[in-house]
Amino acid sequence: MTLAGFTALEAELKQLKHVDRQEVIQAIEEARAHGDLSENAEYHAAKERQGMIEARIQELEDKTSRADIIDPTTLDGSTVMFATTVTLADEDDQEVRYQIVGIEEADVKAGKISNSSPLGRALIGRKVGDEVEVKTPSGEKYYEIIKIECI
Repeated sequence: MTLAGFTALEAELKQLKHVDRQEVIQAIEEARAHGDLSENAEYHAAKERQGMIEARIQELEDKTSRADIIDPTTLDGSTVMFATTVTLADEDDQEVRYQIVGIEEADVKAGKISNSSPLGRALIGRKVGDEVEVKTPSGEKYYEIIKIECI
């Protein structure tokens, strides 16, 4: 993953551990004070939220511990690969620009597509000037690679 993606995961993990976890513990304590737990909806909701928070913490700890951080500035930029930024021209000569990232970082609106998306898979290993055909739910689309950047 990219450094930005890793940093975002670490920030979410910190939020969950130090803020959200404490809030749900407080909510459970308050719900217990209301008496009978068997029919206490607040208690059950807080316990469910606690389970979701703990599961996400485990998932993020696993991902961050196994992460391999790629610095795009160390790449040569001759071919499209993970972490490179690609400028494409579509069939109408409209230019679009995407960075190839992992699933956790993907955000099309921010110009980041997953390396496992149809377009991401089609671009990997290609060079400037190559034409790419991508099958999408709305039909086939064609792009030409205009520029590859390592930023």
